[in-house]
Amino acid sequence: MMLGKHTDMIARSRPRSRKWFRGEGWTALFFLLPSLIGIILFLVLPILASIALSFTNWQLLGTPRFIGLSNYVRLFTADPQFWTVMRNTIFFTVEYLVLNIIVSLGLATWISSLKIGQRWFRVIFFLPTFTPLIAVAMVWMLIFTSGGLFDSLMAALSIPFAGILNDRTLAMQAVVLTSLWAGVGYNTVLFNAALDMVPATYLEAARIDGATAWDRFWKIRLPLISPTLFFGTVMTAITSLQVFDQIFVMTKGGPGSSTATLGYAIYQRGFQNFQMGYASSIAWVMFALIMVLTALQFWFQRKWVHYDA
Repeated sequence: MMLGKHTDMIARSRPRSRKWFRGEGWTALFFLLPSLIGIILFLVLPILASIALSFTNWQLLGTPRFIGLSNYVRLFTADPQFWTVMRNTIFFTVEYLVLNIIVSLGLATWISSLKIGQRWFRVIFFLPTFTPLIAVAMVWMLIFTSGGLFDSLMAALSIPFAGILNDRTLAMQAVVLTSLWAGVGYNTVLFNAALDMVPATYLEAARIDGATAWDRFWKIRLPLISPTLFFGTVMTAITSLQVFDQIFVMTKGGPGSSTATLGYAIYQRGFQNFQMGYASSIAWVMFALIMVLTALQFWFQRKWVHYDA
């Protein structure tokens, strides 16, 4: 008896699903078609073309010629700048990621402790993210350039230091500082929203039990916002590995190659030296680096990210 009812229900559902596909399904497909075409033309096809070009010696003018893995062999064994560029990219990513998370989490915690004005401070810290990164980099370049505001401030403090962008050791620090000013606001607002979602009853119960403010933050608030913290860490790491705008405007990869990153190397090889095949191979190395770092973060999340059951 039950089997007959079940078979009857399946038989009734089939005509409805077919009718839906003939009616609402085609209508939905019609409205989604422009976006699907855009994705195919401007995302899928360029990705496939980039993969193909990485195995050629295409120099923008002329016909690409297949050379197999020669670009990758040259990249890892013969290019004298590759490992310097890789080291600079990893150094920038690690330093910027750590500082961004620490500063944004500290600002978010401070904002959540305020009794009034929380909304205004969120807006103030989030405003730099609206500014085009090229414009931000140009302003900071003027600040750090020789004879600029930074040099004048150092002279007023009687500190014998000038030309930070011309210093091989400190030029990258100027890029990191510029990136922090431009990007720390997003994670600040993100973490602040997560902190506001922590149930007040948990914190009040811990306070009654004698937990200090640091204990309440470290043992209650931080574990509860760990999924949001993980999301911010992953997204910040991905964007920092692709750093380009600040390098292009402020240092052009210099002094020497002290601030050259993978993103700038792709531009330099592809659009200055017209080695599009070689630039594509660098782009896929950067993609592989992003995937490896992201996979490691997802693996380590099991040790510190706590999801509600």
